[in-house]
Amino acid sequence: MKQFSSLLILVSLLLFSECQTSKPSSMKKEIQHRYTNELIHESSPYLLQHAHNPVNWHPWSSKALDEAKKENKLIIISIGYAACHWCHVMEHESFEDSLTAELMNRYYVPVKVDREEHPDVDKIYMSAVQQLTGRGGWPLNVVALPDGRPVWGGTYFPNDKWKSALQQIADLWQKNPKKLYKIADQLEQGIKAGESVVMNNDKKKFDTEVVKKALSFWKSYKDNTYGGLRRAPKFPMPAQYAFLLRAGVQLNDLEIKGFVALTLQKMSEGGIYDHINGGFARYATDVKWHIPHFEKMLYDNAQLVSLYSQAYLVYHHPEYKKVVDETLQFVENELMDKTGAFYSSLDADSMDKNGKLTEGAYYVFTKKELENTIGDDFPLFKAYYNINSYGHWEDNKYHLIKKMTDDDFVKKYNIDRDDLQKKVAQWKHTLYMLRQKRSRPRLDDKSLTSWNALMLNGFVDAYKSFQKPKYLAVAEKSAGFLLHKQMKSDGSLWHSYKNGKSSIDGYLEDYALLIKALINLYEVTGKETYLQTAQGLSNYTIQHFFDAKSGMFYFTNNTKNDLLTRPIEVNDNVIPSSNAVMADNLFRLGHYFENTDYIQKSEQMIRNVLPKIDSYAPGYYQWLNDLLDHTGAFYEIAIVGKGAKTKATELFTYYIPNKVTAIAESASKLPLLENRYNENNTLIYLCVDNSCQLPESEIKEIVKKIKTKLQ
Repeated sequence: MKQFSSLLILVSLLLFSECQTSKPSSMKKEIQHRYTNELIHESSPYLLQHAHNPVNWHPWSSKALDEAKKENKLIIISIGYAACHWCHVMEHESFEDSLTAELMNRYYVPVKVDREEHPDVDKIYMSAVQQLTGRGGWPLNVVALPDGRPVWGGTYFPNDKWKSALQQIADLWQKNPKKLYKIADQLEQGIKAGESVVMNNDKKKFDTEVVKKALSFWKSYKDNTYGGLRRAPKFPMPAQYAFLLRAGVQLNDLEIKGFVALTLQKMSEGGIYDHINGGFARYATDVKWHIPHFEKMLYDNAQLVSLYSQAYLVYHHPEYKKVVDETLQFVENELMDKTGAFYSSLDADSMDKNGKLTEGAYYVFTKKELENTIGDDFPLFKAYYNINSYGHWEDNKYHLIKKMTDDDFVKKYNIDRDDLQKKVAQWKHTLYMLRQKRSRPRLDDKSLTSWNALMLNGFVDAYKSFQKPKYLAVAEKSAGFLLHKQMKSDGSLWHSYKNGKSSIDGYLEDYALLIKALINLYEVTGKETYLQTAQGLSNYTIQHFFDAKSGMFYFTNNTKNDLLTRPIEVNDNVIPSSNAVMADNLFRLGHYFENTDYIQKSEQMIRNVLPKIDSYAPGYYQWLNDLLDHTGAFYEIAIVGKGAKTKATELFTYYIPNKVTAIAESASKLPLLENRYNENNTLIYLCVDNSCQLPESEIKEIVKKIKTKLQ
């Protein structure tokens, strides 16, 4: 244990997080393609970025692991993603440096991993680094034994620290390898323990007290000025706020409802939101949501569209609709191809006017640029977007941020609202054209099933709230891509798609998020093939991912055996955990198909996680959301008749999270719809646990009955 502590001391001296504020060094100018390594054969844009490093990178594969065993070499496992700013910094400082590469190549087998392609690998080595250091992030750099077991790691390292650490570890491997084996044994035990889930046989009835207690965390740490939690950096965490929105409404908690509204307002006013072209960056480095690391990720924007769409039904703020419209336009223009596939991300860095890769170069402006571009309107523009100390970033660069709502602005500056909106639209167009002359951020053009499912779900949620036919058309086009390109003949899924080729067996997150999206798409279309496909995918996951011993699902299928352990993903992060999403899916499908086994599995999964929630409620927000489904009334709404879709469209303009909706414009064998079709009338049935009230012909009557029982 003393030896393990010594390693922790070494790590603490060396570790730098991904959110360091130090400036990246200048790029070293290499002769183009002087070096080429095995990554040149990969399709991942992130791996291809490293294909001409002097480091002899290998992609993650059994071949690389076998080579390490054969040569008895330690392995460097370096994990990142294409849009990651600090990944680029470390590449330029270390991986493009020939002396550093010589050290890595001599003593190690270097392996590069795109975390988005291999989230299973990322989860295991992230767990190791978090055990060693108490923190994580990307780039994630780990040294492992030839058998793949980690012994040391961290995130971003400056070049001198990186070389020093690698030399020390290489010396230790040569002189006293037993020390590293001991560390590996301890870390392996910790990783496996962290992935374990114990079957909870306590059959206590679910209630809302757990949720109410959990809400006290957010109440204690919320930022009452800028929204979010009182800390920096600030991450949007959209699905977490979707849970808080639901809890605020369902439990009639006005404080939580106010907190969600403030957070959504400040995020959309902040620089994390692209005021010129729509869409959100991954997170803000400061408390006021101003300066992001400028990467734009598909998964953030997908979930934020869902969040703002749902929130519109509660608060009816027109700003939410604008955010959704602009973000979806950004996604269609820049992250969608003609097949209906969505790309993964836009880079944080882009070329500045000197031809140097620089963070945020595409997005920020000098005051002089803005004055020259905006012209006579600049004084008003300056006040609106805070071209002052509040909006200043660095080096005379400004990043647009609002400080007040449009209502407050028109009052303060005595300007007509319509005139202001016309001016804002013109400013945006003018600055967009200015941007078009700049070097654009690099695009990660691979498409991931899980993230595409999130975006599909976002388009459906936007359609539900705003009834734009275009949104539904895009959603169905996306579903077509996923079901025809990413679904195999045996009912399983691929994870990744690029250049017309699908690859990598699907993970639980791919199944869980696609099932969720298909259920949502069925609700607005009434096309039962979507619901039946969701059921088929659920049955596949039960057969190939389910662990009867714990009552949970593994992250990988039962044919994958190249990892130290099969992770069981339980903690909710920026994307809800795949198990939490599956618990929700099974519960809803159980209601659609009257399948008690699905519902019992869902209940057991929630019971298994309940003991963990007290430790850190935000890490289990989706489980808390699932718990709300199992407390109080959960409604089954069946709409049957020739006007079913029209009635459903009206229903979706109300915020009712505790329901499933089944619709049919003709006779159906679906249990919720069977024997209910009447060719002369469109009828709406409100049911709880298969017990239905007399049908109504108007949605408002159904909503009235629900609203009286919602709290």
